[in-house]
Amino acid sequence: MTTLKRRPSDRGVNDRALVSAVSTRVDFLQLRDRNTTSVAQNFADITDLVKLNEPTGQLDDDILVSELQSFVDSPDVDIAKDLRLWRDSHGNLIGFGQLFISEHNDEVEGYLYFDLHPTRRNDTLGTEILQWSEQRLREVGEGTVSLKLRVKSRDDQSDRQILLEKQGFTTERGFLTMACSLNQSLSSSFMPNGFTLKQLSWEQDLQAWVELFNESFIDHWNHHDLTAATARQWLNHQHYRPELNLIAVAPNGTFAAFCVGYINQEENARNGYSEGWIKLLGTRRDFRKLGLGRAILQAQMRQLQAMGVEQVKLGVDAQSLTSATRLYQSVGFYPVHTWLSYVKEIQS
Repeated sequence: MTTLKRRPSDRGVNDRALVSAVSTRVDFLQLRDRNTTSVAQNFADITDLVKLNEPTGQLDDDILVSELQSFVDSPDVDIAKDLRLWRDSHGNLIGFGQLFISEHNDEVEGYLYFDLHPTRRNDTLGTEILQWSEQRLREVGEGTVSLKLRVKSRDDQSDRQILLEKQGFTTERGFLTMACSLNQSLSSSFMPNGFTLKQLSWEQDLQAWVELFNESFIDHWNHHDLTAATARQWLNHQHYRPELNLIAVAPNGTFAAFCVGYINQEENARNGYSEGWIKLLGTRRDFRKLGLGRAILQAQMRQLQAMGVEQVKLGVDAQSLTSATRLYQSVGFYPVHTWLSYVKEIQS
């Protein structure tokens, strides 16, 4: 996870431009300001496009395409410049790119979500989307020492991997999507002696929760500190449910571990099944090896089960130094997809 800094939006810019003989790059901001219905339709088109290639709608190990729209009004995203749609001459969506840019110290990182219509995998559109994202990153990071662009590919998406490697991307990390059926009896777990579970009261506990997050993930790969502003945005997400934000509290009152669950009821209704996610699970280093992670994870799984969730998923760094994968396997999770993280150093 990265902490993002807001960049000023150029809300008056009209960036609609013809970019090839058969496709138009759409300035998403113009659509948003003009017609709310157009915004919803564009995201519906993005969802349909992604699901042509991946019926589950997953964009990476733990993000669904249906979640993208929640980022539109984020202060961390300049939607006028960080989201692009490509349509053919008939107005059909054939590609999109959504870039999230984080700035910290002397480094700027971009994380790109993109997809192509299946009929466009072998032409130049994929290259065009990647080149657009690189140029956008250069604009934001002008004068910065380090510019990095990251994107993920499932390990069986050979066309995508070939495209990325031709454009100079290299693999740097592996991630897993794991799943566990909740249509079964779940084993009981108990908090260590003196520890209690509580739900986050974000008005009262927000700063302590942010500190818990940062200290839990400080030794994780590519960690950047979370800010209270970004955390507040997360907790205002339309699918956020406070009862699914569990905290393990130490006998002295210190927040020791946490687990955030997530249910997208709209996506479940569209797909005809009940699925939940473990979005975050972390333990402060001073409280590890006490069984807190396992106990709070199983408590969350029981909550999801009681809410009617039939399957729970999560994303995990396959090379995590905290042995997270083994923890998940010990309570019944199994790998369903492997994702490769690609990176490219961009010349400013």
